[in-house]
Amino acid sequence: MAAEPKYQRRKEDRPQEIADAAFSEVAKKGYSATRIDDVAKRAGVSKALTYLYYKTKEDLIKAVVKNVVVRRVDALLDDVETTELSSEAFIRGPLLTFMKRVPGSPIAVVIRLLISEGRRHPDLVDYYYDNVVARGLDAIRRFVERGVARGEFKPEAVELQPQLFLAPMMLSMIWRLIFTEKPLDTDRLMEDQVDLLLARVKA
Repeated sequence: MAAEPKYQRRKEDRPQEIADAAFSEVAKKGYSATRIDDVAKRAGVSKALTYLYYKTKEDLIKAVVKNVVVRRVDALLDDVETTELSSEAFIRGPLLTFMKRVPGSPIAVVIRLLISEGRRHPDLVDYYYDNVVARGLDAIRRFVERGVARGEFKPEAVELQPQLFLAPMMLSMIWRLIFTEKPLDTDRLMEDQVDLLLARVKA
């Protein structure tokens, strides 16, 4: 059976399709070279329809951040709040698994965009910080406080910067983005950094 024509697709699917097309264009060309015309063409819709849902190019990229990053981070944050694992088991399990996947995932495309375009488009950086980073840091603080209350972490663990828990992932991503010709076992790097972190905070 032939594929369903774009114009027969459900209206409520269009914003998602346009955002998916925008991600593909940004991943291929970068932010500056991405044109709304090309996004519309890839999505199989008109330029006017694209602007109906997304008034500016930055609005469209914010939708990309929401679809690509926020959705994945939300799933992890839900796990942080509801896990029945010990603090160490969660860090070595779900958290480390998530961090290992990020450098080679679509999230890395968004990070690359923020690094290259952040100074020219600070509102994109602010959007990412407010919707991803700040929420993640708050969840880490609660996670550490819970670990202290359970006797799994030292009391002074609450005084540590929560960014320490994100450092292994961020370093691995930046290494892959910048030193493309200098291979590094980033999985091993993150495992070693988690070992060091746990040695610092475990009761």
